[in-house]
Amino acid sequence: MPNQYKEIYLASNSPRRKELLTQLGVAFTHINNEFDESQLPNETPLEYVERLARGKALSAKQNLASSDHLNTKSLESANNHQAPILAADTIVVLDNEVLGKPADKQDAVKTLTKLSGKTHQVLTSVVVVDADMQMQRTSQSSVTFENISLKQITAYCDTLEPMGKAGSYAIQGVAASFIKRLVGSYSGVMGLPLFETRQMLDEFNVKYLLN
Repeated sequence: MPNQYKEIYLASNSPRRKELLTQLGVAFTHINNEFDESQLPNETPLEYVERLARGKALSAKQNLASSDHLNTKSLESANNHQAPILAADTIVVLDNEVLGKPADKQDAVKTLTKLSGKTHQVLTSVVVVDADMQMQRTSQSSVTFENISLKQITAYCDTLEPMGKAGSYAIQGVAASFIKRLVGSYSGVMGLPLFETRQMLDEFNVKYLLN
């Protein structure tokens, strides 16, 4: 068996994904990706999130090969193969509508009002790619919110925790107190489903805490 990769490239700026990879014991180096995140006409939420994850991974792969990264340390295993790149994307879906990151506090209040008392879906798709192989796994979870008062929503938005979060909330934060029921993956809702991620790391022979 070839030697393990001791480190991967992470094509994400998400602090949650960095935290979850660290929790799993995966060493990583950040790499940039540039990809248009606009949803295409007639594209289903599942098609959308999977296309975004693939696009980010392949954009990062192209960046790694470009002149912009000629001076960047190349991560390799002992068998001199370039280390894998991991990319992911998370969306929140209510009644087939993708609820993105809020533009401001008013937008966050609007989104959370929609989610109040209802069950929505959270889809996180993860892609791992290297020079020879590409794999993708998608986690789908259902999250039910209690009926949240406008006062609670406004107070939550005043914390600024919703900003930069798909669906205007963070499950790892105080918004967890709104969640009446979760069916699926907590880490997937957070931004990186560790079960699916670990399966792919095994396929790419990446070192982590449990292997």
